[in-house]
Amino acid sequence: MEYKKRIADGILALKLESFGATLIVGPKGCGKTTTAKQKAKSIIEFQDEDFRDGYLEVANTIPSKLLIGANPRLFDEWQDAPKIWGAIRKSIDDNNESGLYILTGSSSQTVDTPHTGTTRISTLKMYPMSLYESGESDGKISLLRLFETKELDFVESKLSIDGLIFAICRGGWPRSLNNKTPQSQLEISNDLFYQTCHRDISNIDHVNRNPLWAEAILRSYSRNICSLAETKTIFGDVTSTTDMTKPTYYDYVQALEKLFIIEDIPAWCPSIRSKEAIRASHKRNLIDPSIAVAALGINPEYFNTDFRTLGFLFESLCIRDLKIYSSKMNGELSYYRDRYGLEADGVLHLKDGRYALLEFKLGSGDIDEGAKHLCEIERLIKVYNEKENQCPLRIPDLKIVVTGGKYGYKREDGVFVLPIGCLKD
Repeated sequence: MEYKKRIADGILALKLESFGATLIVGPKGCGKTTTAKQKAKSIIEFQDEDFRDGYLEVANTIPSKLLIGANPRLFDEWQDAPKIWGAIRKSIDDNNESGLYILTGSSSQTVDTPHTGTTRISTLKMYPMSLYESGESDGKISLLRLFETKELDFVESKLSIDGLIFAICRGGWPRSLNNKTPQSQLEISNDLFYQTCHRDISNIDHVNRNPLWAEAILRSYSRNICSLAETKTIFGDVTSTTDMTKPTYYDYVQALEKLFIIEDIPAWCPSIRSKEAIRASHKRNLIDPSIAVAALGINPEYFNTDFRTLGFLFESLCIRDLKIYSSKMNGELSYYRDRYGLEADGVLHLKDGRYALLEFKLGSGDIDEGAKHLCEIERLIKVYNEKENQCPLRIPDLKIVVTGGKYGYKREDGVFVLPIGCLKD
């Protein structure tokens, strides 16, 4: 089976060049082990039943023996042998070399280690596949090149609305791409949703949790995806069908965050009007929109009559892809919204200080409105800077409307219109 290249490949190579070991984390099924195997020169797989007992016996007595092998040496499902962490840390100190080890493991189990591994064991977070990695985006527009040139030739996306809807429902799970029929591809996210609620949420810290309560939380999150729904709203949804207490609710949400299923978006809070005007609550989101589709029990045909829900799921897809595309620059995504109704669906900050204001619009009919919001935020920043000499705000480097439509171009007001089916890193 041919390996589909991931944007994480380059990041992993840099990590191995910089640190003694790299720990790859992310949601179950996103391709952590497969990506790690592309760089590894030797492998210990603790889940291999033919060798598992022997590996674990050595790991519990003389774990350093398992480190003998060609480097980088991959330890898959390392959490089954937690003593290996300390052995790796000591080996890095003793050898003072980079690129010695890679660790991958299930996100459904956390491990307490006596040492953090700081400066020795770096962490790489992986996401499900972006549209470019799965082959649905043709990659005509490089996000990072756009930051550099601020220019764009007219482009046309070949991704149809039906193709986009299916990609949202299927998700970016590598296993789904290997399945031959559309229905079998859709089943991967359905199973991931089920396993998360019925197994993983209890296995992660060995606390028995009610799977139906977990399903209720994810179902409410899915109904409120990419909105500013308050905790009381989601908690109210859940308690309408359960007798869950508030502390229990927070415990379940925290477990789902540890599983990399829930991933809320923080607010960007520049005081361009006043601190009182800023909405600072988190925007609700999941690691992949397909989880929301599975939680709601719907399929691609459902969206023939519900484009409103599709719009929110499209925004979630865009956030996932932009996080992946900007990961080489340690990109961070937030959003802006104030009580006057001015908003930017996303604010993408790069580690060198550059940033882009973003709006996500499924249809071309909403592009003008999105562009207007972005231009108004830029205008307010300029006005703020005229009054504030001590700490002026940086003017946005890019103003972008990401769309599900066909055409990409630069508007006269400087706003870029980018089809999601043309983007890459």
